[in-house]
Amino acid sequence: MESLMPLAYEVAELLKKRGETIALSESSMGGLVSAALVAQPGASAFYLGSTVIYTRGAAKALYDLKGPPAPDVKPLTEPYAAAMAEVVREKFRATWAISEMGASGPSGSPYGPGPGTAVIGLAGPHPASITVSTGSADRAANMRAFGEAALRLILETLTE
Repeated sequence: MESLMPLAYEVAELLKKRGETIALSESSMGGLVSAALVAQPGASAFYLGSTVIYTRGAAKALYDLKGPPAPDVKPLTEPYAAAMAEVVREKFRATWAISEMGASGPSGSPYGPGPGTAVIGLAGPHPASITVSTGSADRAANMRAFGEAALRLILETLTE
């Protein structure tokens, strides 16, 4: 988590300065980004909450999902992550929301992508999404890499 702290600090400072809020739905990041944000002084000013959605059943239970966000949207794709980020943003009534799903390893995803692959969606005033591919099956390293990518995505969006 140490590599996430400087990025989380920058995100926290920008969100506090702007008076904006964030919520998250993490999967293969396992709550690392939430932990890094909550560790920042004054987190209650910008951090609304998060979930760690590790199974489809958990997503259905927490978000009352009847199916994919849209009929033609497949899991573990940027459009899916973006749609889920919007669900999270609406549910938490946040300015920004991040949704992430992936395969941290050592095996791949049941949806097809191999280990070291994640998709991250950002909902808010300037939505964005990215795919992260590390090419590695190192679970802990991938979790950190996905977390860093998520924090960089929001940081880059906030500084545009």
